[in-house]
Amino acid sequence: MAEQSETPHESGPPRVSVVVPMRNEQGNVAPLVAEIAAVLDGREAYELIVVDDGSTDETATILANLRATYPALRVLRHAASGGQSAAIRAGVYAARGGEIVTLDGDGQNNPAFIPLLLQTLRGDPAIGLVQGQRIGRKDTAFKRWQSRMANRIRGAILKDGTRDTGCGLKAFPRAVYLRLPYFDAIHRFMPALVRREGGVVALVDVVDRPRGSGRSNYGFWGRLGIGILDLAGVWWLIRRKRPTPGVTEIA
Repeated sequence: MAEQSETPHESGPPRVSVVVPMRNEQGNVAPLVAEIAAVLDGREAYELIVVDDGSTDETATILANLRATYPALRVLRHAASGGQSAAIRAGVYAARGGEIVTLDGDGQNNPAFIPLLLQTLRGDPAIGLVQGQRIGRKDTAFKRWQSRMANRIRGAILKDGTRDTGCGLKAFPRAVYLRLPYFDAIHRFMPALVRREGGVVALVDVVDRPRGSGRSNYGFWGRLGIGILDLAGVWWLIRRKRPTPGVTEIA
């Protein structure tokens, strides 16, 4: 591999923190890290935070070896799997950048869309979330069907104006995320929760890809009941939100 040239993240604090949750993705780690670096090196002052969510394969070892090649790479590790939302949360809390970009660790989210997400985020200070919306889904027919049903039900109840909240490609100010109530699966309800806080949600179409290798860590039937409870909980949070009054400091 050719020696990497000096990049913005080496000369100062990062503006952007890319957070990638991973669990048992040994076949996808190196290609995905390389893709992200190729997109951002020389273009953004960034850091790449990969959160190993208690992997039991060689994910941790591969990540440790990659740090010598990619100076922007930081690795966090959960002692046991806490789930995707917990991994994202750990990455955001550790982030030094004021702008956060997230994407899934299975290779289906194309890092080539990161610049577009950041451009959209920076286009309007009122934007609290840029949500990717997948087109050309590469999942199985059953998984596409379950996503359509879940999105229709969620949209009808929460009226969040988003047809695909499950897409891992997101960009948002770190400060906005830190104001949101945390619970497991929060990443699937971020558009509704950002709107609850008065933020604008911008939607960007992104082209889906097949999974790089391995298989999904998340099943349908196991989380169905939990998903219904989460939906009810988010509906309750939105209903209980009172308008936030303006604040002025008295001299």
